[in-house]
Amino acid sequence: MARIAGVDIPRNKRVEISLTYIYGIGRKTSQDILTQAGVNFDTRVKDLTEEELNKIRGIIDGLKVEGDLRKEVRLAIKRLLDIRCYRGLRHKMNLPVRGQKSKTNARTRKGPKKMVKK
Repeated sequence: MARIAGVDIPRNKRVEISLTYIYGIGRKTSQDILTQAGVNFDTRVKDLTEEELNKIRGIIDGLKVEGDLRKEVRLAIKRLLDIRCYRGLRHKMNLPVRGQKSKTNARTRKGPKKMVKK
């Protein structure tokens, strides 16, 4: 496995898809990185040369990914909790934060239904 930004990316997948295994890199960012590095999207990771891997690593080093990004997101949520704003309270109560209705939906966020005794 190739190791980029502290993550082992799958060797048998296309580079474009493999880069999305890194937290903070989606499909579009992956395509932008490969365009900058001059690597074909359809190339498999196992077929990359060491030079191409180093170009990709160099470009990703300039981005905020993995640990740094996770830390920034965690701190942003902590700030919302500290200032006790509405979004912070929704995070604290483990409910949807972005205005979705939660009377009938939001099962992913709220967990399985709890029986109410009458």
